[in-house]
Amino acid sequence: MSKPVVGITVPTGYPFNLDGTAIYLTMASLFIADALGKPLAIGEQISPLLFMIIASKGAAGVTGAGPATLAGGLQSHRPDLVDGVGLIVGIDRFMSEARALTNFAGNAVATVLVGTWTGEFDRERAVGVLSGTDPFDETTMVDEHDDEATMLDEHPDGSESRPDENRATPAGAPA
Repeated sequence: MSKPVVGITVPTGYPFNLDGTAIYLTMASLFIADALGKPLAIGEQISPLLFMIIASKGAAGVTGAGPATLAGGLQSHRPDLVDGVGLIVGIDRFMSEARALTNFAGNAVATVLVGTWTGEFDRERAVGVLSGTDPFDETTMVDEHDDEATMLDEHPDGSESRPDENRATPAGAPA
């Protein structure tokens, strides 16, 4: 994937592509309703789902905001279920890890889609890495332009020369 695609897609995805948080808030609402013996009809599930998708945008950036956002969503749709938030407070910290992983996976998929649409996705390299024939090595994550920039010395007048050109030539050696 090219750096510009990743540089735009990933930072944009974190505030807007919060799949894990939206799924968690919606599923927690359904769990609480069932656990309290007050299941939601299909029509009652749609409104909290839409609310939780929008509310997830603010909940993901603050540690521990999940239960507060869930309580706010339940209060606005089914106030009789707010007391059930206590049922999931104990597991919320663990679920936070799952939300973060799901959010990251969503951002990775979005990056691949944008890269494919813009023609910046290297399918051959991806297949090689995912199949294990071309293992990923993060020490080689330097593109050719960066290699050239480190190999060139820049002079004050803007001209460039290779480091070897600046070394003194031994006597009798060709210049």
